[in-house]
Amino acid sequence: MTQGWPASSYQDWSATCDTLHAHTQVLGKLAVTLAPAEPQLQHAALRLTARGWESAPLPAPDGSGSLVVALDLRTHEAVAEHSSGQTRRIPLVPDRPEVTSPTGLLAAVAELAGPVEIDPTPQEVPWTVPLDTDAEHASYDPSQASAYFQAATRAALVLADFRAPYRGRSTPVNAWWGSFDLAVSLFSGEPAEPPSADFIMRNAMDAQEVAVGWWPGDARYGRAAFYAYAHPAPDGFKDADLSVPGARWHGDLGEYVLDWDDVRSAADPHAAGLRFARSVFTHACAVCAWDPALAASAHGTPPPVT
Repeated sequence: MTQGWPASSYQDWSATCDTLHAHTQVLGKLAVTLAPAEPQLQHAALRLTARGWESAPLPAPDGSGSLVVALDLRTHEAVAEHSSGQTRRIPLVPDRPEVTSPTGLLAAVAELAGPVEIDPTPQEVPWTVPLDTDAEHASYDPSQASAYFQAATRAALVLADFRAPYRGRSTPVNAWWGSFDLAVSLFSGEPAEPPSADFIMRNAMDAQEVAVGWWPGDARYGRAAFYAYAHPAPDGFKDADLSVPGARWHGDLGEYVLDWDDVRSAADPHAAGLRFARSVFTHACAVCAWDPALAASAHGTPPPVT
């Protein structure tokens, strides 16, 4: 049952994937600069919407209203929209780094809402060229971007379904521009020691959580996959028998993974992805000693109000 669940292998579209990744960093850095700070860096997160990667409404730099920036993967454009209705569009075309160029998205934002400066240093990626001078990440194949968007949309719906009944604090399905993944985090309500003093780690990982996500693969792991981890992860976390075909612990990544091909080849791909998420969460709650009632709520016990 692969209809609507397209194949997704990083090696097959790495040039376009890395270009999109670089473009999302511009959106994310605008969110970091303009949005009020939130716990676990939630203000920095983007969303996958019905048109692509998109920011929440951001305060306009000149105080004139709000601003949304997006990568529209249906029309293949970068978009800046002001709450007044004014819009600027930048085509996403092959072999032209329009979004990250000096005349790209930042210039469009300045036209609509006043100038804003971002830190152009790319984050959580293997390349180091500043975003505003990066001419390397310019390849863009619309058909590859569309296939990615179709797969990402399916994955996001699985993550949203997993999160929906949980009665503790949780995040929306975030689109993270540093690691170019989609993820939802469920929190126990207890604090946690960050894994390092690094700015991102000490701000994003200061609470006990289980995160489940999906990413299209990268140079380290060339296949799209769902993943899941717990923070902090006690001894025994990696020893689960998930009873989900294809699901396994990946020691190098430090996460449970379920390859996209295993999901899309299942009789019911959505159910397979959801089963993986719930299985890892159930195991994590047990070994991390979460409140059993809170853990049960992720399975709809008690059921949502209808």
